Amino acid sequence: MTYQWFDIFNHIDLENKYIVIPGLASPKNFHSLASKNIIDLNCLPAGCQCLPLYRYDKDGNRIDNITDWGLAQFQTHYGDSTIIKLDIFHYTYAVLHNPGYRTKYEINLKREFPCIPFYDDFHQWVNWGKQLMDLHINYETVQPYFLKRIDLPLAKNRTPKAKLKADAVNGTIILDDVTTLEDVPKIAWEYRLGNRCALEWILDQYKEKKPKDPTIAEKFNTYRFADYKEQVIDLLQRVCTVSVETMQIIQQIQV
Repeated sequence: MTYQWFDIFNHIDLENKYIVIPGLASPKNFHSLASKNIIDLNCLPAGCQCLPLYRYDKDGNRIDNITDWGLAQFQTHYGDSTIIKLDIFHYTYAVLHNPGYRTKYEINLKREFPCIPFYDDFHQWVNWGKQLMDLHINYETVQPYFLKRIDLPLAKNRTPKAKLKADAVNGTIILDDVTTLEDVPKIAWEYRLGNRCALEWILDQYKEKKPKDPTIAEKFNTYRFADYKEQVIDLLQRVCTVSVETMQIIQQIQV
């Protein structure tokens, strides 16, 4: 279902991006993501709301989604005419990641649209928001975090049994009965999307799950983790980098 994507997505405008927040009455803790591509509107519990930097008219012309009135509020409050709309977009993303903001407005965030307060040192918040957004949008291309890989000998002609389990206490990720990743930093487990950490989301998406329908299970269930193992290891290392650097920024922005 396309819903409003034609109004906020233009495939030739590579500069647009979206802040993604949960739908109203979400059963999970408030969290937010950033994307530059179309997303599944059910990727977060209770659905998503996508807040674009730009939207488009029926002819594809770009329209600023942050209004001139909104820009004036920020410029007036901070007494700074150099503030631009992109700054406000990044500022908002940083505020939505502030643990103090999420705690103070926890009940409000479950039932109404987020309201954005004016914090001191506007441009520092803009910088934090830009860093967070760059990390989250470009998570597939960041530098992989070094994780120690342990491979046990594999019997000839045997496919390892997939496990995909996270052990935060010991800082390990058990991929199958052969390969384990070690030295996952404690801080990496703290970056959570809803009630689960980002690393656990990755593991869950790549688990082997037998379909309930017997016909599909017999004829179309061809997925094997072993075929994607190296890809998943690379992704886990990059998401580990994103998790660590995200939490380092969040530790700075707590107010």
